[in-house]
Amino acid sequence: MFDLLIVNARVVNEGTIRELDVGVLDGRINAIGTSLSRDARKVIDARGRYLLPGMIDDQVHFREPGLTQKADMATESAAAVAGGITTYMEMPNVKPPTLDSDALEAKYALARGRSHANYAFYHGASNDNLEAIKALDPSTTCGIKIFMGASTGNMLVDAPQTLEDIFANAKIPVITHCEDTPMIQESERQARERFGEQVPFSLHGEVRSREACYKSSSMAIELARKHGTRLHVLHLTTADEMALFEPGPVEGKLITAEACVHHLWFCDEDYERLGSWIKCNPAIKTSADRQAIRDAVNDGRIDIVATDHAPHTLEEKNNSYFKAPSGMPLVQHALSSLLDQVNAGHFELTTIVEKTSHNVARRFELADRGFIREGYMADLVLVDLDKRFNVTRDALLYKCGWSPFENTALRGSIDTTIVNGRIAWDGENLASAPAGERVTYRRQ
Repeated sequence: MFDLLIVNARVVNEGTIRELDVGVLDGRINAIGTSLSRDARKVIDARGRYLLPGMIDDQVHFREPGLTQKADMATESAAAVAGGITTYMEMPNVKPPTLDSDALEAKYALARGRSHANYAFYHGASNDNLEAIKALDPSTTCGIKIFMGASTGNMLVDAPQTLEDIFANAKIPVITHCEDTPMIQESERQARERFGEQVPFSLHGEVRSREACYKSSSMAIELARKHGTRLHVLHLTTADEMALFEPGPVEGKLITAEACVHHLWFCDEDYERLGSWIKCNPAIKTSADRQAIRDAVNDGRIDIVATDHAPHTLEEKNNSYFKAPSGMPLVQHALSSLLDQVNAGHFELTTIVEKTSHNVARRFELADRGFIREGYMADLVLVDLDKRFNVTRDALLYKCGWSPFENTALRGSIDTTIVNGRIAWDGENLASAPAGERVTYRRQ
């Protein structure tokens, strides 16, 4: 007898779409086939809807510990599963920052029993924690995060020898935020000289310029090639940077690239309407840049699509340019925004699954996740590709209580999210008992 049986589903997995049943037992996918036995404690009739491996979001900021007025692991993981995300990897720029093994394990303790999705945490880099990085146990973290450009928090790594040493000694993937801080500081000085504190948000893409992005991304790639480091470059925003990466399958790549959902959805034309709400680092840029990133998703230069979910309170965001922090909440509608773009013809559904599930599992060597395979953990999302809905504030699960997608009509809804074989979201309600578990790895 199965614990859970999903029948009449269009299963999207490893480049194919097939009409199949999926049986779940003890948290894992036990059987995949046609006309499986209906002997199950619970049966979900998909009625031809699409069954995907749950999205694995390798870039979120859930703000715990120390910044819980903005978000916490319970609230944001709830929003994540409502959005079809079954696993997340959380960033180290919290208070205190995650710069050693003790801080890392403290975060795992905070997530245990509270997270609705599976969880992993990055070990941060700073200008003075090289010995902690050298001592890292690869089984304890998804990767080493380096802020090569200052962003939210105070973890800028700008000492050239420190960067060399981190790239030379990293035993696991190095993950980089790439913007050149001196160039940005000079742009900020010029903007303040011209506008004072009332810099138009429409200039954010010029202040956090394409040149600053390209210079830093190029440096990271040079360091990775020099030291043979596995490098993953986050949230690329410019057409120029796409030329730095190679197309093709993620397996065997030393250097991989990522796009975020907001850079695939918004462009600089949206600043007039949304202002500070879409201020983020790196900045949203032109429609031509957006199209170049979409093209790179399709041709394989972009390997992974994630969110960079980074909530702030409305009080914080509704400030003038220099006072409004960068970042926005995204996990609840990230996958739906991608499904909407599938409907619009920008992407194939199999491509979205590859970029949001398969390639994340491959790149970070996740054990038994990211695919619909017998024996793998039952992290699944059932989606209705045709259903339209409006994003409304009263339906948001974020602690911050707002979304840049508010009042947007999306085509592609999350019907059911399953985490470790348990229904975490039924399309309307959240499970009372969080089902998330600590991620493990296939690493030597």
